[in-house]
Amino acid sequence: MSALAQVLYDMGFTVRGADQPTAFFTQKPLEKLGIEMRSFSPNNIESDYTIVASNAYRSDHIEVAEAHRKGTEFYWYHEFLGKLIEPFVSISVTGTHGKTSTAGLLAHVLEGIAPTSFIVGDGSGRGGRKNKYFVLESCEYRRHFLSYYPDYAVITNIDFDHPDYFTGIDDVKHAFGQMVNQVKKLVVACGDDKNTHGLSADCPILYYGFSPDNLLRAKDVVRNSLGTEWTVEYKGSTIGTFRIPQHGTHHVLNTLAVIGICLSEDLDMSIVQSRLQTFQGVRRRFAEKPFGSNILIDDYAHHPTEVRATMEAARNKYPQQKLVVIFQPHTYSRLKHFLTGFAEALQEADEVYLCDIFGSARECDGDISINDLLALLPQAKHLRRDNIEQLKKYDSAILLFMGAGDIQKYQRWLMESE
Repeated sequence: MSALAQVLYDMGFTVRGADQPTAFFTQKPLEKLGIEMRSFSPNNIESDYTIVASNAYRSDHIEVAEAHRKGTEFYWYHEFLGKLIEPFVSISVTGTHGKTSTAGLLAHVLEGIAPTSFIVGDGSGRGGRKNKYFVLESCEYRRHFLSYYPDYAVITNIDFDHPDYFTGIDDVKHAFGQMVNQVKKLVVACGDDKNTHGLSADCPILYYGFSPDNLLRAKDVVRNSLGTEWTVEYKGSTIGTFRIPQHGTHHVLNTLAVIGICLSEDLDMSIVQSRLQTFQGVRRRFAEKPFGSNILIDDYAHHPTEVRATMEAARNKYPQQKLVVIFQPHTYSRLKHFLTGFAEALQEADEVYLCDIFGSARECDGDISINDLLALLPQAKHLRRDNIEQLKKYDSAILLFMGAGDIQKYQRWLMESE
């Protein structure tokens, strides 16, 4: 919603909004632009407004209900975005994991070639009525991505998540199967993910990955302290060496997806190579800063697969340092379903601290607590505000904070304890 507000502001619309009082990092760009933010109230709704509501809320929300009562033009977020992208060459970036990083990278690369609008899940957004491209991060939750009919779609992977909606992996695959039939030109999908195979679309599917079976392939990967580089083959021919300043196998795969889109648009690969090297990442994805002699990393990982990938990236970049993980589960239903998966992933850290579960606007409680995860990780410690100072005992360690909720408050408490 923050990114959409920024896009509409750039397009010349008058934009204001309302939200809950809790501060999130996504509101900072809105404050910078001077976009007015209010507390929720039915008095915010005027009959001549166009109302766009977050999918985090339901029809009984006070402002949604008031908009319907007054007959105000109303859209849910995904409905409005589906209409907004129609005039542009649109690229929908989706997948259970990695879509924010991939969408951010694609937007960064395309911006160096042609005017590009984008909406990325870290709260970044930019717009222009005459721009050529529109990159949108699209989510499979509740099949919201079926509101879009993009020119291109990227599928980073297909995995089971959102157990409060999907019944299992077959339900997730069915949703993606529906989505690809709405793509106009090309689907670019990770061929190393077994769940992407079997997709049937009305347009071609370009598979990418490390396996020789993929038409777009990475090989001869080299990792060092400066990042990662590798050779790219397309349809059996080498097209060049590509470098990124990030670490982790998932970043190589994300970059291949971006290269696939650029190849399909016949873009200058020398510019693509250059832009890839200047990408500094998206907000809350492996964001690093010093904390004394330690490195503090903030990351959005909130699924066992993402936790493993982020820990792998930390190990690749800092192989000699102790890895201390601070993890906050996001939603009760996700922790309940993936309890064992989280425990197995986290046990690979040198030390683990666990924070209380963060609910969401749609899920405030459940029949599980952080104690259930602590029981599976006997060496882990329960982190609270009153014992946050124990993180200050480390020297030259990696303090990796992971979670999709308000785990940044723990970082703030740590800083305040200095």
